[in-house]
Amino acid sequence: MYDFKEDIYRIVSSSIQAVLPDQAVRKALENKSFNEGDLYLVAIGKAAYQMAKTAKEVLGEQIVDGIVITKYDHVLDSIDGITCYEAGHPVLDKNGIEASQQVLEMVSNLEPEDTVIFLVSGGGSALFEDPLVDLEDLQSINQQLLNSGASIQEINCIRKRLSGVKGGKFAKLCAPANIYTIVLSDILGDPLDMIASGPAYVDTSTSQEALDIVRKYHLDVSDDVLSLLKEEGIKALDNVETVVTGSVKEFVKAGQSICQELGYEVIYLSDQVDGQAKEIGYILGAIGKSHNDTTKSLAFILGGESVVKIQGSGKGGPNQELALAAAIKIDGLDDMAVLSISSDGSDGPTDATGGYVDTQSVTKLKALGMNVEAILEDNDSYHALQAIDTLIKTGPTGSNVNDMSILLIKR
Repeated sequence: MYDFKEDIYRIVSSSIQAVLPDQAVRKALENKSFNEGDLYLVAIGKAAYQMAKTAKEVLGEQIVDGIVITKYDHVLDSIDGITCYEAGHPVLDKNGIEASQQVLEMVSNLEPEDTVIFLVSGGGSALFEDPLVDLEDLQSINQQLLNSGASIQEINCIRKRLSGVKGGKFAKLCAPANIYTIVLSDILGDPLDMIASGPAYVDTSTSQEALDIVRKYHLDVSDDVLSLLKEEGIKALDNVETVVTGSVKEFVKAGQSICQELGYEVIYLSDQVDGQAKEIGYILGAIGKSHNDTTKSLAFILGGESVVKIQGSGKGGPNQELALAAAIKIDGLDDMAVLSISSDGSDGPTDATGGYVDTQSVTKLKALGMNVEAILEDNDSYHALQAIDTLIKTGPTGSNVNDMSILLIKR
């Protein structure tokens, strides 16, 4: 049995390194000229710390004040002149609200010649918030949406209407100052109104779409929430310039390159995959079944963003669930492995960036008295992969450009 561990960790390390935001942020700022007023910095999202650190290196003392809001354990050190906050993700908490209030206070009295450097990455929706409803209501709705398997587009359509900063409202609050937004995209197709719920971009969704989502997922919402969902969002902004950096396509291309270096012939499936993680895992594993008789080393690679419909009480993330589902399909075949990772270093509410399985994983779990189908029903992929030592942990990466999954066949 071929040991895939070395190949997998080379793929993970090289691919994530290729999509770190440092170079992209530097490129967006180095030749940029700003108005003669004061320069402020606001960074939100899982990659906020790394983006802000690079921006500070480029702009230095030009930044008169700045605030970072990122996920817990994602602030790696202090940044001179920048205040860093950590808060809840994927569900908003009080620390996120308090940090967001500090941002709103900082931008409350800006002049027309001032500029806000606004660094946005995935996760910003939960981390940056001025709620228009009670925190408990907002947390309940977010959790219902996450548990239902709703897409990120559907989740953000609801979030925007319950927020005082999303859907272009933050840009309005910064006026008459200008905003220069640098976006690290974590949503397929780079829809600017959806990434972090578009705090500095017009709302292209409609109130009818929001109400349809409530009905589709049978959400339990209060009358106050329902009233807000019926309101239309901001449809025009004139104080914002936006640059998009990074994408899942770059992530997958990097994975393709390292697989080729390792001697695999690569089949690039897609960089636009979305859907239920378990189903995508089944499909990737089934592809392995169809190519069990190959005489060449192959790598089938795809990127996108999968979701988990939570039915159990276990622990895991979409990448871990995808890998574990694939294990069922490749069980007992010749040398194969499936890995699935998030570019940001945290897969769902876990400390792993994802996981991997091979053709012996199901057998190993059975020997431990663990039934894979039952584990998937309980959404407990983390503990299953932990038991056979196939979780992938990188720690916070400083990037956030969706997920990548690869089927490796070694010959």
